[in-house]
Amino acid sequence: MTATLAVAGQTVPAVGELAPDFELVNQFGEPVRLSTLRGQNVVLVFYPFAFSGVCTGELCEIRDNLAAFEDARATVLAVSVDSKFSLRAYAEKESYGFDLLADFWPHGAVASAYGVFDPESGMAGRGTFIIDAAGTIRYVVVNPRGQARELAEYQDALAGLEQA
Repeated sequence: MTATLAVAGQTVPAVGELAPDFELVNQFGEPVRLSTLRGQNVVLVFYPFAFSGVCTGELCEIRDNLAAFEDARATVLAVSVDSKFSLRAYAEKESYGFDLLADFWPHGAVASAYGVFDPESGMAGRGTFIIDAAGTIRYVVVNPRGQARELAEYQDALAGLEQA
């Protein structure tokens, strides 16, 4: 699948392109660099804000099905513009077993690199990028504000990586 929209003239990286590298801190303040995860699949999930309804529903669905991602040798990285402090409280409240990354400063820089930052609202959009073990983007979807993504689509895309 391909991206359904781009925000404010930004370009969403396409399937087949090398994923833009980045380093952000997780909810514990630990640095996470995308390029150090080569050799495994990565599911990069941008979401607007911690503690919001649709975002919580999406991330809890991932949490409840984390074994399916692990079976596909995929690391889940969830990215928002929230601070690491709010992400830690959010992760603890919802018992997330994956990294929540803070794209806090420079505000939305990584979301911008992936074409999903909305500068008018100051938030990341709902973009998902599945990146293969070589660092190549294999699946992209960007949903409009308020529209949740489908977990089944992630699972289908990951299954396709296993067959490739």
